[in-house]
Amino acid sequence: MTVQNPVLPGFHPDPSILRVGEDYYLATSTFQWFPGVAIYHSRDLVNWRLAARPLDRTALLDMRGNTDSGGIWAPCLSHDGERFHLIYTDVKAWGMQEAFKDSPNYLTTAEQLEGPWSAPVYLNSSGFDPSLFHDDDGRKWLLNMVWDHRPGRNPFAGIVLQEYSPAEQRLVGPRDLIFKGTELGVTEGPHVYKHGGWYYLVTAEGGTSYDHAVTVARSRSLHGPYEVHPENPILTAADDPSLPIQKAGHSSFTQTPDNQWLLAHLCGRPLTEKGECPLGRETALQPLVWGEDGWPRLAGGGHHPAQTAELPALPPHPWPTVPERDDFQSGALRSEWLTLRVPAADLGVELTGDGLRLLGRESLNSRHHTALVGRRLQSLHARLRTSLDFDPQDFQQMAGVCAYYDTRNWVYLRLSCDEALGRTLNVVSCENGTYREHLPQEVPVEAGTVEMQVLYSGPTFAFAYRQAGRDWADLGPPFSAGLLSDEHCGGLSFTGTFLALACQDLSGQRQPATFHWAEYTETP
Repeated sequence: MTVQNPVLPGFHPDPSILRVGEDYYLATSTFQWFPGVAIYHSRDLVNWRLAARPLDRTALLDMRGNTDSGGIWAPCLSHDGERFHLIYTDVKAWGMQEAFKDSPNYLTTAEQLEGPWSAPVYLNSSGFDPSLFHDDDGRKWLLNMVWDHRPGRNPFAGIVLQEYSPAEQRLVGPRDLIFKGTELGVTEGPHVYKHGGWYYLVTAEGGTSYDHAVTVARSRSLHGPYEVHPENPILTAADDPSLPIQKAGHSSFTQTPDNQWLLAHLCGRPLTEKGECPLGRETALQPLVWGEDGWPRLAGGGHHPAQTAELPALPPHPWPTVPERDDFQSGALRSEWLTLRVPAADLGVELTGDGLRLLGRESLNSRHHTALVGRRLQSLHARLRTSLDFDPQDFQQMAGVCAYYDTRNWVYLRLSCDEALGRTLNVVSCENGTYREHLPQEVPVEAGTVEMQVLYSGPTFAFAYRQAGRDWADLGPPFSAGLLSDEHCGGLSFTGTFLALACQDLSGQRQPATFHWAEYTETP
């Protein structure tokens, strides 16, 4: 079966792949977006559907105040034959210039993927990228990278292992440093697999950008010592910037019922060689084989990620197509829509029967209460359209459609109020913290509904609007798609572009905006 990579396009990093029976699951990071963790389901490894967002209540995840690109880092989904186990990190604060990372790690479980998921069990805060290994003897072991904040030390200090007691719901026994990494450094993302009497430790190394890589080590004992793969890294694009799939790393393994193996890994698709990746870090699949020497390798040879991969042939299993248009009539937000840091209900998001109603809250720079509902951009040839009713009475009241990366980086077609002109439109932006307005003067609009769109045309995107009985009119300049990417937004951010509906009211009146429908479409 030939698959086109990435299998999960758009912002879907840090995949944790799992098979239970004939069902395959991919859990990916969501960072500051709520609900936390996206779990996709497939029966054929080709067609994937969004099946669950388990961290859907504040008892499991409260990210108010979390820094940009904090929140959910690298979840691990596993199954012990009875229950699903989800290990996750809620990064509260981080930064390469800061000594500490506040990264509490938690465990939640459920009998069914759809939930209910149990109350979270706090595990530790010693580092991030935790995973849970279920050994043959029934014992469970937590792994995570350990962060060393002390001056003069390697902050990526290695991989630690400690036993988890389900009965006591806590970590027990000593914490062992089992692997310090290879010469590639930045050792993180550990997963353990048992095969042929060996424990295989799979790690991400080289950092999360263009030097990213997958490395493997093995030991006869879970506690080590571990010998490294003689051909590490087993997956990387670091030595060939011309490859269409870049940033290959942070991998996890699984096998089919007939013992064929594959790995899932994150990747990026830059606009130019080692350039900007506006779709963020995505998820790809590659086939694995085990050599006579007992080491895993890519089935096609070498260590480069393939844009098309030959995976085990399974019976086709497509899912129903998600409608492009959302009339907001289902009684709850469809699963592709996300909010920032807290549940939609806490932000005053409401489905009224007439559409999606947002009460104006804080600005797009806020990390607390932002009335914004967004969805991933999954293609550079895509469009989001919407129909907006909004009656601003003050220049501090705004609503519209935006392309959003984080609190310091966004571009926004907003409807507001000018003291002299009344209702007006403008395209405004924030680029690495610097605010700009892109029209020489506000554009007056008549009373009534305003339709808006943001259109991606390959390397650029632009905005347009229309009112009843009129044609679409472009508004503002075209923008580079790379403006909203990890590379442009500081280089150490980890998300991707979202297309969003938003409303702000800094006057405190909570002026509402109603979006009657939204339509996301992609073209070849």
